[in-house]
Amino acid sequence: MKNKKHMKLSLFGGGKRHEEINAVVLLDVEKIRPNPHQPREYFDERYIQDLAESIERNGLLQPITVRELDQDAYELISGERRLTAYRLLQRESIPAIIEEYTERQSAILAVIENLQRKDLNFIEEANGIRNLMEITGLNQQQISLQLGQAQSTIANKLRLMRFSKEIQSQMIENGLTERHARALLALTEDRLLSGAIETIRQNDMTVIETEEMVRRLNAGVPGGEVDGEKRKRKIVVKDLRIFQNSINKAISVMNLSGIPAETVKRETEEYLEYTIRIPKESAYQNSILQKQPGS
Repeated sequence: MKNKKHMKLSLFGGGKRHEEINAVVLLDVEKIRPNPHQPREYFDERYIQDLAESIERNGLLQPITVRELDQDAYELISGERRLTAYRLLQRESIPAIIEEYTERQSAILAVIENLQRKDLNFIEEANGIRNLMEITGLNQQQISLQLGQAQSTIANKLRLMRFSKEIQSQMIENGLTERHARALLALTEDRLLSGAIETIRQNDMTVIETEEMVRRLNAGVPGGEVDGEKRKRKIVVKDLRIFQNSINKAISVMNLSGIPAETVKRETEEYLEYTIRIPKESAYQNSILQKQPGS
């Protein structure tokens, strides 16, 4: 293939022109190392399988991009899923473009290439943005311009990095959305967070329901849920007459409705015993007939 000379404007060197010459070559799959700055942690196995089948039928439409580490090793810049599909097919070599990038440039391109695809989960995206800031030294406002996102969006995503790795993984595995995760930022203990995530999954909770649960947990109000179980509310009753009056009122309501219910109260040293007698439907109907004129 004829070498192609191209010019790029990038983050490299404060906006200076960066001239590259590249060509498509066949590289040994086993000599290509993953990019340590790759933000993607989760791969859809079904997608990889579909991609492998497409490559089997149609070939690889877009080469991967690498940089040379030494004569026998290369570092992947972009195309990790394509490379994974090739390995699934047990192919020995893959078409690649070798770029003359430094480690810093390779890291920046790997992160940006994945962020621009828009198919990272929200934890991977937040981690990628943080890595990009660390590599480039750019602040949130500058990163927002590079990625075409509002600064507030960048700030909200970065806040999710407060969660531990274990909690981040649990959120993704249980299908939480970014808005669910932001609602959980108000919880600081991993024990509460783990229980809350499980509760959200079991009850298919909305974001609004999640926010309410978090408020209850932080306030210690009954109804907050931990470890998938609702806190039991303890009711202290000092006067049993409340219940006695309730029983008497229920009997009175039945009598006023024409149901001849009656109750007998018996008191022992340890208990108050109530016996309530309510006629079966047939007995009730007979009593009505006996009261009718001419019966």
